[in-house]
Amino acid sequence: MIEGLLDKVRNQKPLVHHITNIVTVNDCANVTLAIGALPVMAYALEEVEDMVKAASGLVLNIGTLTPKQVESMIKAGKKANELGIPVVLDPVGAGATPLRTESAKRILKEVRVSIVKGNSAEIGVLAGAGGEIRGVEAVGSSKNLLAAAKDMAKNFGATVVISGATDVVTDGERVAFVDNGHPWMGTITGTGCMLASVIGSFCGVERDYFKACVAALVAFGLAGELAANRPEVRGPASFKVCFFDELYSLAEEKIRAGMKYSIG
Repeated sequence: MIEGLLDKVRNQKPLVHHITNIVTVNDCANVTLAIGALPVMAYALEEVEDMVKAASGLVLNIGTLTPKQVESMIKAGKKANELGIPVVLDPVGAGATPLRTESAKRILKEVRVSIVKGNSAEIGVLAGAGGEIRGVEAVGSSKNLLAAAKDMAKNFGATVVISGATDVVTDGERVAFVDNGHPWMGTITGTGCMLASVIGSFCGVERDYFKACVAALVAFGLAGELAANRPEVRGPASFKVCFFDELYSLAEEKIRAGMKYSIG
């Protein structure tokens, strides 16, 4: 199902417009380059529409949001909707504060979001299933999360991605479970933000967003596995360097040999 999509990203080099957070912006730019796409970070209300016009995907990340930034996100999202460009929403910390929760809900209401990617608590809160979050980390989720995520996907016409030890993807009808990844990925800041960038890259070349999300999760997780197995990895810093190198050197044959996903 996902064979050939990595080559498609690298051949087409989609431009991915980010309105993202200041903690991980550099990593998001670099991971986009590593997977084979092109990043641009443009936040100003006065230019976001012009930048979207040149892009193949739009990533909205509320990790360090301000009310003004949310206005830019909505303006960019509406222009992306007009042009048929996929919009990825990463509702970082939704459920932690009223500002984050209400901003994520407002974006979902005013913009036709193509992909919502979050951890179990973030998706649980937005899907109405509940969830417990501390800062931006999930510490609890609902047992009915998958059913709620499927309903959310149907209600918003979106593909929903729940990141975790086993990643889950659903478009309301289809469900996929991706087991690629490694615990080391949780030792560095921003892997969730970087994942949204990789999803935006794949969705920029593949309009079956369910398929594109599965491919992105496999590629991202597999790079983490390969990096963790390198002998020079001694801790989070060396792992991060190796992770970028493995993502950059990832090839279709490695994906075919290492992909771990199932359709449920």
